[in-house]
Order: sequence, then structure tokens, then C-alpha cells
Amino acid sequence: MNETDKKRKSRNGKNTEKIVIHVIALFLVSIVVTGVLTYICENYLYYDNVRKQTEFHAAEIAKEANLVLAEYPAHEWLVRYWYAHSGSMDIEYDVQFDSDTETAEKCRVFSERHPELQLRYLSEKDCEKLPEEDKKLYAEIAYSWLITRINQIKRTYGVAFLFCVISEEPFDRQFFLFSGADEGAKRGTKYEEVYPLGNIVTNLDESQITAMREATKNTSHLASAGDYVDYYALILSFDEHNVLIGLTYDVSVLLADIDAQTRTGATLAIINQFVLAAICLTLIILLVIRPLKKLQNNIRLYKETKNSADIIEGLSEIQSKNEIGQLARDTSDMIREIDAHIEKIQTISAEKERIVTELSLAQRIQAAMLPSNFPPFPERTEFDIFASMDPAKEVGGDFYDFFLVDEDHLGLVIADVSGKGIPAALFMMISKILVKNYVMTGLSPAKALEAVNRQICANNREEMFVTVWLGILEISTGKLTAANAGHEYPVLKNADGAFEFVKDKHGLVVGAMDIAKYKEYELQMQPGSKLFVYTDGVPEATDAGNNMFGGERLLDALNKDVAATPEQILKNVRGDVNSFVKDAEQFDDLTMLCIEYKGK
Repeated sequence: MNETDKKRKSRNGKNTEKIVIHVIALFLVSIVVTGVLTYICENYLYYDNVRKQTEFHAAEIAKEANLVLAEYPAHEWLVRYWYAHSGSMDIEYDVQFDSDTETAEKCRVFSERHPELQLRYLSEKDCEKLPEEDKKLYAEIAYSWLITRINQIKRTYGVAFLFCVISEEPFDRQFFLFSGADEGAKRGTKYEEVYPLGNIVTNLDESQITAMREATKNTSHLASAGDYVDYYALILSFDEHNVLIGLTYDVSVLLADIDAQTRTGATLAIINQFVLAAICLTLIILLVIRPLKKLQNNIRLYKETKNSADIIEGLSEIQSKNEIGQLARDTSDMIREIDAHIEKIQTISAEKERIVTELSLAQRIQAAMLPSNFPPFPERTEFDIFASMDPAKEVGGDFYDFFLVDEDHLGLVIADVSGKGIPAALFMMISKILVKNYVMTGLSPAKALEAVNRQICANNREEMFVTVWLGILEISTGKLTAANAGHEYPVLKNADGAFEFVKDKHGLVVGAMDIAKYKEYELQMQPGSKLFVYTDGVPEATDAGNNMFGGERLLDALNKDVAATPEQILKNVRGDVNSFVKDAEQFDDLTMLCIEYKGK
């Protein structure tokens, strides 16, 4: 095993360990989350169920306590009397109903005074007719009987507290009407542990206040206070006072049982989740991680060796009938397609290199077709000329030319072929040769353009065209005869003036119609005059905001230094164009020619 294989095996082992560690960490997190959620949900469900059961149980007890009070026809009168005279009443808080009790003696006395009345069934009207002393006596008897029954209910149902309070908004105090006592409670011993008539409590928490307020709306509401739960129900109201039955449950033992049960349930859920996680982890390692590692190793090996045959054979060993097996088969197909694509790319690259080479050669040939040695006629002092072409692509469709027709005539040409690239370059070369040849035969600019147009239209299947400005300068006199076949306006600077556009008459572009005719015009150049001609790539140069350079900026660039040489004038224009377009892409060829007439 070489060093590369050892490193690969070590790296694969570490990657497998990382995957297993990540999976184990994921399972542990899921186990913890499951345990916590189970504990929370079970605790909530148990506690919610306890609250519902407590509320139902409390409602039944409160209803029974209310019925006990309602047994007295004058119960509303009794409640008001107990409330008004709480401090002066003598009450037994747990009557045993025998002849030795104070309450029994009070009953005997009341019956002797009012033999016509049934003590237990006095109405409110009967109570109002009683003397004040007997009203108090009856209120004490009824209270003792009532509290005895309340104590029985409390003991029967095993509630912590059963009481009746009077309260009103904002429910921040409770006036105790009665409160059930513990088993065997007697006055002066244990009854003080509950609240006797007239006792006032003010240290209420918000849940108790809310529960009492909800009870006055005839809706039940539990108030929680640690290990205790309070329940309130409305009995009656008088003078904006609300009489409420209240119960208190000690749920500490029950809550402890709930907590123990939920902990047990959460523990069992964690154990169950742990076992399932171990089984899932084993299956994942056997059925997922191992095949994936084999797939990964083969892909990495292909990346390093590009040995398709061995890789495809290795992938065929993954026989899983699931997505991983399908992934292995898809990977084999992808490798075959990659090999075919690489072969195709190599072919395309070779072809592209050939095209690039040919384009480079075409560029050199095109550049060689244009005059490029300056000064071109060093022995001629009557004029100075300079020209340049910057193609937008490798080769362009613009061209310029200048040549001596004879010793006294100089031909000047600038043209722009439709389209770009190789087709435009071929059309440009044909057009250039035809223009020069016809001018050299002695034809005038207009006649030369007509001859070139007929020649091109005779076999122009691609319907290409070229704009041409053609001028012939009579060197001895400075007279320039020119014709314009749809080209840009030339720009002329007289000897003592600035550059200005010559709005010459345009003819039809060359190559459009074989019957096209062209008109000539003359310009008289004086020593110091300059003529500037160009293609549309100059005024139509565009910046990033899609704004064009335009004719005004062109004149500004030309007039920046009117005394400059033709070469410097072209540099000034090109510099202003570059500053304008900045980083924007060049979309058209930029071709310029400038001649200065000096005379003899």
C-alpha cells in the first residue's frame, strides 16, 4: 500500500468516525428532547386532569353547601344579619344536638317565646316581626345549626377548607361568614385555625382575586397557591356585596404522585428511545453509511485517477435495492457521460484553438491590408495624414485607405461594412479592393462608387452593404472632390477656423440597389486646413448608462487643440471617447482618418 492509499484510508476512517459521532449526537439530542417533552406533556395532562376533576368535585360540594343554606327560608335575611352583627353574636361552632348545648337551650327559650313559629322554617317576614333580642337569638341558633352541617360536609368530602365569604370589587378582602372546622374542633380550642364569623383576610394573591371575580360572573375559576387550590361559587348578592362559597384543596400529595408518575413515564420513554436509537444507528451504519462510504471512495478515486472502468466496476458492487443503490447506478451513468463530455470538450477545444489561430491570422491579414506606416509618403510635404482602426472583435468591418492616384491626386477612403466579425471582414476586403481599383482607373468619386455598387450587387446573396465616403484631393490646388454613400458627415477645419461638420448630400449605401446614382461635391482646402472622417463607432460609442458620445462631444474633442497634428487629433478623440465610455464594452469598430493640407 503506497503513501497515497494510506492517507486516503486514514481520511476515510476519520470521516466515518465523524459521521457516526454526528449520528450518535443527533440520537442523544432526540432522546433528551423526547424525555423532556414527555415529562412536560404528561405533567401537563395529569395536572390539567386534576384541575378538571377538582373543579367538578368542588362545584358539587359548593352546590350542596348552598342547598344547606337555602334550607332556611330566611337565609338572605340571616346572611345580612350575620354580616351586620358579627361582633355581638354568641355562637357554637360545632353543635352535637343534645340537651346540654347552649344552642339547645336557646332553641327551648325561643320556642317558649314563640310557640306559634316553627324555628327552622321562619321566613324573612317572620324574622322582621321579632323583637331585636329574639332576632339575635334566632340568628345565633341558625348559624350554629348551619356551621354544624357545613362541618359535616367538610369532613365527609375531606376538603382542607370549606368556607363562605363576603367580598366586593376590587375583591382585595374577604369577610368570613363561616368556615368549616376540623374534626372535634371546639370553641376556644381549634376553631381559631379556621376563620370565625367576622374574621377579615386581606393578604390575597392575584389568583384568588381573579377566581372570586370570575365567580361573580357565574363562571368557575380555580386559584392556585402552591400546594393548595381554591374554588369559588356565587350564592347571592346584597348591597353590592357578593356572598361566595369557597373550597380549598390540599393537592400536595396528589401533585407529588403526579410528579413521580411523570418522571417514571419520562424515564421509560428515554429508555425506549435509547433502544430504538441503538437499533437505528446499527441499521444506518450497515445499510447507509457503509454503502455511502464505498460510493464516496469510488467517486474520490475517479477524481484522482479518472480510471472509469475500475470505478464503474467498484460501484457495481453496491447492490442495495434502495436510493443508495440507485445513486450508485446513476453515478456510473454520470461517469460514462463525463468521459464522453470530456472527449467532446477536447475536440471542441482543439477546434476552438484552430479558430483562434485562424482569427489571429485573419486579424494580421486585415491589418496588413490597411496602410499602417506613418508618414506614408515621407517625400511629399504638401500634406500630413494619419489613420487608425480599432475593431470591436478580432476582425472588423470598418476600413480606411489612402493612395496616390497619380503625382497630383490623393485618394481618401473611409467605410463601414454592415455586421461584425469574419463576414464583415471578408466584405470589407472586397469593397476596399474594388474602390481602389476603380479610382485608379481614373474614375471620379461618384462614378467609382457607382461601378463598385454594380459589381457588389451583381453577386450579393447575403444582402450585405457598406457605407463609403470617397474623396480625391488635387494636391497642387487643394481642391477635394468627394461623394458620400450613406456614410457619416465629414468634419472640416479651415485654415483659420474650427472643426465643423460638412452636411454633404448622402447617397444610397453601396450594395443596396445596382441602379443607385451618387453626386459629387467639392471642398476647397487651404494650407492649414484639416479634414477628419470617421465611422459611426465614434459618435455612437456608449457608456454604462446607454448614453452615446454624440456629435457635440466629437467636435469638442477635435477643437481641443486645432493646431495639433493629425496623429495627435486622433489621439485626442480616442482619449475623450475612452474617458466617456470608461469600462463599458466596445460594441462597434472605431475607425478615423485625418489629413492636413499644407500646400506647396
